Amino acid sequence: MTSRERIKTIISGKTADSCGFWLGLPDAKAWDLYYPYFGVQTQEELRQKLGDDMRWFCADYDPDAYRHPEGKPVFDLSFRTTLSGHGGPFEDCEDPAEIETYPWPKAEYFNFSGIIERMKNAGDVYRMGGMWSPFYHNMMDLFGIESYMIKMYTDPEVVHAATDRLGQFYLEANERFIQEAGDELDALFFGNDFGTQQDLICGPTQFDEFILPWLRRFAALGKKYNKQVILHSCGSIYKVIDRLIDAGVDCLHPLQALAKDMDAESLASAFKGRITFMGGIDTQNLLPNAAPDEVAAEVKRIRELLGPRWIISSSHEHIMPNVPPQNIEAMACIDYR
Repeated sequence: MTSRERIKTIISGKTADSCGFWLGLPDAKAWDLYYPYFGVQTQEELRQKLGDDMRWFCADYDPDAYRHPEGKPVFDLSFRTTLSGHGGPFEDCEDPAEIETYPWPKAEYFNFSGIIERMKNAGDVYRMGGMWSPFYHNMMDLFGIESYMIKMYTDPEVVHAATDRLGQFYLEANERFIQEAGDELDALFFGNDFGTQQDLICGPTQFDEFILPWLRRFAALGKKYNKQVILHSCGSIYKVIDRLIDAGVDCLHPLQALAKDMDAESLASAFKGRITFMGGIDTQNLLPNAAPDEVAAEVKRIRELLGPRWIISSSHEHIMPNVPPQNIEAMACIDYR
């Protein structure tokens, strides 16, 4: 099997010739550590050496993709001075009509030609991409986290108006991307972080009302064009995985291994065979601190629990430079795969 065939097979729920692998997106300082250890000079050379089956083409992260006629970014977040996002333009909004006065981004300003050209030159690997579509986090920025959560109760019509305005933007941009990418794209990959270390950020009832409807729309869009659907969420999201499966998500990433109920045993017990999992190799403790043989043993253990619908990857794609290259090599498990 080629890498592309392998991942398509795994996500479709069938047994492939071996376990798939995605390195993720190591931090810039991590790459600098890994290049000399592996004897390579580029990210692509390292991915090939490790047998990385997947490449991510995220339109949101392409600095040249959004071309506002006045040079404006997708979102101006200059107002954000704290993590909680106090001072967002909707922090005190009580009238849904005010939502329309905000200078919302437009899907028509995107030019995807550059990123699609890179997809065409990627080789025979699995290509996931599209808009990251982080509408949940965008709402936290625009309202402020505390105000956003409170307004789900006090001013739900305002939250709906803003969410729908933003969701429609991402839906339109994703459809344009999928249409222009055509057969170069294998999966629509989008994400928001819905969980903390212990639980959901908002309650399941609010998740169902404000978040899930747009996840359903994004998944349905992918299926409309015969693309597989991969969803990213960090944190403990065990309570809503059933809902995500029902919404049409084919693959869940990254499985924050030390978050509540996100361990491989719990996921296998409740969901094995119903969805593909990607990730779960702990980046909080295991990869930074364990010996290489311990990492390799953990990969084998999780494969036994979650396979064959499992793709090896870390429990967060942004691997930090505290993870030694020997443990990256062990996680890849080239010989074992």
